[in-house]
Amino acid sequence: MNNSDQPGGYRDERGRQRPASRRAGGKNRTAVRPADRRRGGDPTRKAAWQVMRSVADGAYANLELPKVLRAADLHGRDAAFATELTYGAIRMRGLYDAVIEFAAGRPVGQIDPPVLDTLRLGAHQILGMRVPSHAAASETVALAREMNGTGASGFVNAVLRRITERTREEWVREVTAGRSLEDALAVEYSHPAWVVRALRGALRSGGVADEASLDDALVALLEADNAAPAVSLVARPGLATVQELVDAGAEASTLSPVGAVLPGGDPADIPAVRQTRAAVQDEGSQLVALALAAAPREGEGPQEWLDLCAGPGGKAALLAALSADRPDVTVFVNEVSEHRTELVRRTMRAAIDAGAEVMIGTGDGRELGAEEPNTYDRVLVDAPCTGLGALRRRPEARWRRTPSDVTDLTTVQSDLLTSALDAAKPGGVVAYVTCSPHVAETTEVVRSVTAGRDDVVVEDARPLFRDAAGAQLADLGDGPAVQLWPHLHGTDAMFFALLRKK
Repeated sequence: MNNSDQPGGYRDERGRQRPASRRAGGKNRTAVRPADRRRGGDPTRKAAWQVMRSVADGAYANLELPKVLRAADLHGRDAAFATELTYGAIRMRGLYDAVIEFAAGRPVGQIDPPVLDTLRLGAHQILGMRVPSHAAASETVALAREMNGTGASGFVNAVLRRITERTREEWVREVTAGRSLEDALAVEYSHPAWVVRALRGALRSGGVADEASLDDALVALLEADNAAPAVSLVARPGLATVQELVDAGAEASTLSPVGAVLPGGDPADIPAVRQTRAAVQDEGSQLVALALAAAPREGEGPQEWLDLCAGPGGKAALLAALSADRPDVTVFVNEVSEHRTELVRRTMRAAIDAGAEVMIGTGDGRELGAEEPNTYDRVLVDAPCTGLGALRRRPEARWRRTPSDVTDLTTVQSDLLTSALDAAKPGGVVAYVTCSPHVAETTEVVRSVTAGRDDVVVEDARPLFRDAAGAQLADLGDGPAVQLWPHLHGTDAMFFALLRKK
């Protein structure tokens, strides 16, 4: 790249620096018309920038954004714009950073992080939203002037000018040229390369794509990860009905018999949600809890069910609701931290009020099997994981996880599954669940734990997964475990293995 390509300016034939806002002949070089130069950023973009800075400091976008929107008094279309801008800029930062590096002529690591977040917001408006380029540049430069300073606003203006010179498709070709297929997909679809490789491996091993269709399936999955998910609701049985949610503006789910989808609006406006009779819950999470409850039982008499690592309690609340009219069932709920135990209590409130027998405690799930062996009829192990199956809902997760996290988590996952099997009665069942399709966190954990035991059999879980009409779900793979997929089922990529203790 020669000097004239640098956003910082030009050098004349004598090597003197000339400002980037001027070109030969005295014509204005800026992308922002003088009349459009707002002194400060508009509230929607400012809100998005504030959330991004909080996320950079460790916050979660889905928790931080509602607080910022309330503080800025943003509602309706303004709130929707701020939400799309925030989530899109975070999700697609892998692609946008590659474009920004090219346009700025320097690595993004050399750009001040608050300025870089401003540029990401501008890039998303230009390349990922239906915002006219001049308006995207003008408003982002105004945001930079307010949040980053006058000097930085000139740099932002110059970089955005370069970005507006090409279409998204042209930028994708530019920044992926010469890369391998997986690395090119990682940039284009804004996933870390190690995640792309992990997802490819999961698709191959899951039996839903052969070698001929693997590349297309991978692209479809990456695209689904980058699509804004619908708001899924669960009507906890005996406490609320799907029809009640439909009457409140939702649409009945075709996938989950207790689910609904909210096309717009705030779920908290629905009385059943406020009262914890219903809740926001991905349909995949609903299906795994329903599958455990539907697993055939061996033996007679009272039952004790256990959620070994329950926080924040969504699946446990569904299990408790399913048991509320069954006096022979007691649901035990365990969580390792006091804070998350309190979240579980709040989540379970309506089920307890309706008569469910629930016992909630705090403890290390890895120790419970030794403390209470051969005790429980059904055990749920919703194990902590990388969360690679929920990247649609947690846009920052893809940038926070590293391959080393997988190694650390699989140790915990194996310990929890071992403890759950020890805690299960002979004839009882254990559901091992992760919100990750990574093979190391799913089938490999099950394989490694069961390899050392002769008292466990892995059963075919696929017949337990039924849609709202009662039919078995399609595209569940080769079995015996079940893997749900965003691009095939419209759910998070939930994994479910059913293990029965002999």
